[in-house]
Amino acid sequence: MVVFSSIMSFALSPGFKEYTSDGNRWIHVLLLFVGGMLVTGSANSINQTVEKDTDAGMKRTAKRPIAAGRMSVTEGWIFAIVTGTLGVFILGYFFNLLTGGLAAFSLFLYAFIYTPLKKVSSIAVLVGAIPGALPCLIGWTAGTGELSMGGWVLFAFQFFWQFPHFWAIAWVAHNDYSAVGFKLLPADQGPTKFTALQTVLYSLALVPVTLAPYYIDMCSYNDFKGIVSITLVVLANVFLLRLCLILYKKLDLPSARKLMFGCYLYLPIVMLAWLLAKN
Repeated sequence: MVVFSSIMSFALSPGFKEYTSDGNRWIHVLLLFVGGMLVTGSANSINQTVEKDTDAGMKRTAKRPIAAGRMSVTEGWIFAIVTGTLGVFILGYFFNLLTGGLAAFSLFLYAFIYTPLKKVSSIAVLVGAIPGALPCLIGWTAGTGELSMGGWVLFAFQFFWQFPHFWAIAWVAHNDYSAVGFKLLPADQGPTKFTALQTVLYSLALVPVTLAPYYIDMCSYNDFKGIVSITLVVLANVFLLRLCLILYKKLDLPSARKLMFGCYLYLPIVMLAWLLAKN
């Protein structure tokens, strides 16, 4: 999902057209994909290396390679350093230094700030949402070389999207998380109506953000493709809001699980709808 949103943001950027002129568009898409996968793999490797004992204590993560003893901590660090360095180099060399710098910053923030914060406070979710949304900026700057309005709209989209998505995950995995001391829900009491309300509020915040591309000239809504596009975006927002409201009403595990998987559908549908109507 991280790499997908980065590539979609690259495709949505006005600079993407420049990569079509020399016939190397797909080479650059592949380079962005490989660079993004390497940086993401590095971040996940650091996370699993640092949290090997925590992972071993949770059913959902106990079979990860370092937690299960199939890899050593040293091997984990070597893998993380090699993939992270290579990924940042690819993004910085084949695109621009801003893109490489954002990737390095995202890696640092996720691995060394968000990861240890998870046992301190639920503010970790807010902090973690920043590197979680930076792939959109990385894709945008890969195409434009600058931090402009379109990139910030894409960043805001993925930033707000993460809250209903992650709190649904934290709801489903609450027993695992609380057993190892993770504080990832907005209420200390665990899954509560307050948590469900937060998912509703953030899903509402996504409505103006998802409509913004049509008003900053990133996407068009004046032709047939544009009408189809904006209709899909509106329906996707109704779909997500409905799932959040169901969780608020029922406050049960099945509703949280439906929201979690619904978020996986929501993000690509919206981004593909934008691409359909791209100016």
